[in-house]
Amino acid sequence: MEAGAEAIGRPAGALTRAQRLAGRYPARVAIALVVVIALTLVATEGLHDTAQTSLNGLSYGAIYALGAVGLTLVYGILKLVNFAHGDFLTFGAYMAFLVNVTWELPFVLGVVMAVVATAALGLLLERIMWRPMRGKGAGMLQLLLMSIGLALVLRNVIQYIWGSELRQLNVDVFSTVSLLGLRIGRTELIVVVIGVVVLLAVGLLLRFSLLGKQMRAVSDSIDLAETSGIDTGRVITYTWLLAGGLAGLAGALIGAITNVKPELGFELLLPIFAVVVLGGIGNAFGALSAGIVLGLVIEWSTLIIDARWKLAIGFVVLILALMIRPQGIFGKARAV
Repeated sequence: MEAGAEAIGRPAGALTRAQRLAGRYPARVAIALVVVIALTLVATEGLHDTAQTSLNGLSYGAIYALGAVGLTLVYGILKLVNFAHGDFLTFGAYMAFLVNVTWELPFVLGVVMAVVATAALGLLLERIMWRPMRGKGAGMLQLLLMSIGLALVLRNVIQYIWGSELRQLNVDVFSTVSLLGLRIGRTELIVVVIGVVVLLAVGLLLRFSLLGKQMRAVSDSIDLAETSGIDTGRVITYTWLLAGGLAGLAGALIGAITNVKPELGFELLLPIFAVVVLGGIGNAFGALSAGIVLGLVIEWSTLIIDARWKLAIGFVVLILALMIRPQGIFGKARAV
């Protein structure tokens, strides 16, 4: 009887040792695998080349994480899969371009503009679109189709105003900084520092602040949160402000190290979704960690294969990880 009950409770076929370990200690296994990959690359490709690509991976990983945290917060609290989130990044990049290039003001003011304007955009759309639709009892399919339509509208409005040509922010992309024999662009270093600092701040906010605790409560059960006295409307408002602000920041940062174009956010949307899924859908802390991990793995792959295929490697890693643990490496029972 015990053997039969055990067989019923497990998937078809015996679980592999890797699956059992990943199921019991997912974060530890993921960290161990990343360390093994890094050590293998050091042994085969050399410490210098591995460390150099790691710097590049940190910059992109921080951007992936910034974008993914907002996306997963919105899903965790509102159960909304916002396909327009990538275009929020694009909007932030163009707000930075407006201030930095069109108005010829310092880049830091462009970043501030990107954060504030994109946060305001997220709140505006919450008031005129998402809140009325929730009030009408719209289902997930309707909201999903609306988010896809919103993404197309935002992208085309941006293209109508600024055109489809590639644009560059007025930042220094030529100066480099030497760190322990490694070289990194000055602007890219700034992106890494800002990204890591903001990610740490967001993690502390979600873990220790009253707002973060209320977000976790609303994510677990909005009805139970309301009965316990939490102002869920206020929490939803701050969720959109935080998600929009982080998306705007990510857009400005990626625009500083690449080009600004209407398809910028759309091209980042798949990696951002990959981070959300890998970290555990709705899990903000998982998104923070998975963004850095995915950025590192993608850049490390360029040591072995042509850089044109590096995004494909990232999705191969995602597929393998989900085959072992479908809820994501950092997925937990708690949503945020």
